Amino acid sequence: MFENFICKIAFLDYILIYNVSIYNQNDYLCLEQKTIIKNTKTITMSYLFKPQNYDPILTLQQTEVGISKIKEFFQSNLSSELRLRRVTAPLFVLRGTGINDDLNGVERAVNFPIKDMGDARAEVVHSLAKWKRLTLAAYGVENGYGIYTDMNAIRADEELGNLHSLYVDQWDWERVMTAEERNIDFLKSIVRSIYASFLRTEYLVSESFPAIRPCLPAEITFIHAEELRQLYPTLTPKERENEFTRIHKAVFVIGIGGPLGDGEKHDGRAPDYDDWTTVAENGLAGLNGDILFWNPVLELAFEVSSMGIRVDKAALLRQLEMEGKSDRLNMYFHKRLVDGSLPLSIGGGIGQSRLCMFFLRKAHIGEIQSSIWPAEMYKECQKLNIILM
Repeated sequence: MFENFICKIAFLDYILIYNVSIYNQNDYLCLEQKTIIKNTKTITMSYLFKPQNYDPILTLQQTEVGISKIKEFFQSNLSSELRLRRVTAPLFVLRGTGINDDLNGVERAVNFPIKDMGDARAEVVHSLAKWKRLTLAAYGVENGYGIYTDMNAIRADEELGNLHSLYVDQWDWERVMTAEERNIDFLKSIVRSIYASFLRTEYLVSESFPAIRPCLPAEITFIHAEELRQLYPTLTPKERENEFTRIHKAVFVIGIGGPLGDGEKHDGRAPDYDDWTTVAENGLAGLNGDILFWNPVLELAFEVSSMGIRVDKAALLRQLEMEGKSDRLNMYFHKRLVDGSLPLSIGGGIGQSRLCMFFLRKAHIGEIQSSIWPAEMYKECQKLNIILM
């Protein structure tokens, strides 16, 4: 039976566009897309997955202890697995340099003028995907080694809900690689190393809190987005992820960003960091992907990391042209990449709050981090026994 769905609604002078996908999955209600348009501005609605009879396993104090344990343990393991050194990261960068992450290419960055620099505008970072590659060059990091950082960001255009917040915290990492390693086998080897850190962290959590039982499989399953499309041709990309991850529990979906066999993208990616166009040895395009876990609380595919082999010069030029963004070649980051002064690299981001949410069996990211939520969401979460920080 459908539950009432929570969303922010404004009535005056707005036109409601009902391109809405609603489905019921094990007594959950999910609004995948609902858009309101006023003049030329688009407003994305907040959403809420409603787990039935939700009862948090941990108290608020135990949750804080768990967050601390997970963050300290996981980053140490990740550093050892991938040979990464921690570096200090910026909260903001100058606009117009091409350094900030464009995510899907449409999100607006929070920005402000700098009085002492003639009101030049700075942008709060979305992520550090391109900044890390510049830092590898600046630090002269050798092949096979890399860096990681605690990245904090504000994403003002985020669709707020169980999985998304205005505040983003993640481990951003980047590692130098060779041209010979630009292949699927190397990508998979890095994914397996990261997954080994996940497994050890899950064991730590279960030892610390015996009521939380491990649920990840011993091995992660790999599948290309095109193979996923062919496996479930009538489903949307998110529905495909749900079906496949429900079966395999831990999945890496390869090849995200470019058009698939039906001409549609599995999901969007900016054209200037991940390589989603190079045809690999499997005959399919893309050297990047997402790590997904089956979330036993929300019963859906749960993304914990987006990562990939980064663009070389050829892939950058190709992807910028495909996306109509060739004007970016005049920006600082892109000039550096084209002139060959940046190393080849692989990198990604791993959500800190997302990871804690998964391992501590929480229903909402607001149970892990302090942020701002719609008043209606606070009220509805209280009814569901979801205590937002």
